[in-house]
Amino acid sequence: MSRVTLTQHLIEQQRAGRINPDLRLLIEVVARAVKAISVNVSKGALAGLLGEAGTDNIQGEAQKKLDVIANDILLQANEWGGHLAAMASEEVEEVHQIPFDYPKGGYLLLFDPLDGSSNIDVNISVGTIFSVLRNVGQPGDPSEASFMQSGTEQAAAGYALYGPSTMFILTVGHGVHGFTLDREMGSFVYTHPFMTIPQDTSEYAINSSNARYWEPPVQRYVAELQAGKSGPRGRDFNMRWVASMVADVHRILTRGGVFMYPLDEKCRAVGGKLRLMYEANPMAMIVEQAGGAASTGRERIMTIQPQKLHQRVPVILGSANEVEIACSYHRES
Repeated sequence: MSRVTLTQHLIEQQRAGRINPDLRLLIEVVARAVKAISVNVSKGALAGLLGEAGTDNIQGEAQKKLDVIANDILLQANEWGGHLAAMASEEVEEVHQIPFDYPKGGYLLLFDPLDGSSNIDVNISVGTIFSVLRNVGQPGDPSEASFMQSGTEQAAAGYALYGPSTMFILTVGHGVHGFTLDREMGSFVYTHPFMTIPQDTSEYAINSSNARYWEPPVQRYVAELQAGKSGPRGRDFNMRWVASMVADVHRILTRGGVFMYPLDEKCRAVGGKLRLMYEANPMAMIVEQAGGAASTGRERIMTIQPQKLHQRVPVILGSANEVEIACSYHRES
């Protein structure tokens, strides 16, 4: 029995008029970079790749060695293909321009090269998140302003999960599709067509160590979940928290759930914990395409007008009915 690869799937999407050749090429290049990152992640201590790099990123966070390696792999892989006008990385302050000796294309690529990298040294799943926008700016090198597009303008979004198997999850606005890396074959194989998030769930993911800093609507919502059968919800809920957004969202995409990194007193001054352009927008597109919902608690994530490249926002996403309940408590307060 023949197996459909990512390349075959993308060609079919192109023939159906859902993507153009440049976007197909861009996604294929990102997937090839993901394979290279996967190899490095899987080597770990064998290649001396664990531990900190001795530098901080633009967020002021200590970089792991693999943060730097993954960032370099994505930048170098995507510079020369002719499908991009510019790139932006969560690890770098400014827009990364395409070198002058390479042709430029009509797309902008944003990425978090290694989400959840604090888990690397303890061998817990990490991932890569990416978002694709169209370059609608003025002629010349794109500026930060060229990237200031809401999530609804995304041409594609996806993530890679480096777990027991490496997976590549993709949407181009026509459902969510999952591919698993066959290491012997060297290709991503189409294994999860039209992934769908159940409307209801009995699982939630939140960092409960921050409970004392949460706003009252979040405290109320989580308290009701924790009360279980004896509480107002009348049923038990389980908490699952990996501290890797890719891993937590992938679980939700596979079997349902709600993921929350809400606004609290620790992150209020900077607007939230997660980055709008590199994490919240691409994950929101994936979740919505799978039938879920994604909000800050106050507004739909993908309608936010970005103000800066490294803007942060609160995130509540997953099974639509649970997201709506959490948002209704924010509206009431």
